[in-house]
Amino acid sequence: MSGTVGLSTDILSEGEKMDIRRFCGYPAIGAREGNQESWRFFQVEGALEWRMNCLSGAELQQIRLYLSQLYPLENAITAASDNLDTARAAGWYHNGREVQDRVMLFTLWRRRLCAFLGVTGGLELQDGRAIVV
Repeated sequence: MSGTVGLSTDILSEGEKMDIRRFCGYPAIGAREGNQESWRFFQVEGALEWRMNCLSGAELQQIRLYLSQLYPLENAITAASDNLDTARAAGWYHNGREVQDRVMLFTLWRRRLCAFLGVTGGLELQDGRAIVV
């Protein structure tokens, strides 16, 4: 089970779903009280919503394992800014590519989450390719 033992098999909370959407590169869907759930109008977003609502217990555990990896990777990018003003201190040398390296690792895990869910990533994960209508 690749480290998923002990992770919850409960249905995903709204907060977890929001984080999955965000990590997969999709925008917020807003409050559902307006009766216009925007994801219904887009095939990929609809597939993502359907999958999040229909995952098996083992799949829910795997999703939570991905989330447990992604949260600290995201926070590490922000924390890397603490060292941007120092190139060298005593025997310590700043990795000038630290932020880029952390973003690349974070993006790798985001893409793995998308692949596991069977959806393409949102625009942010599509390497700058834009869809023109």
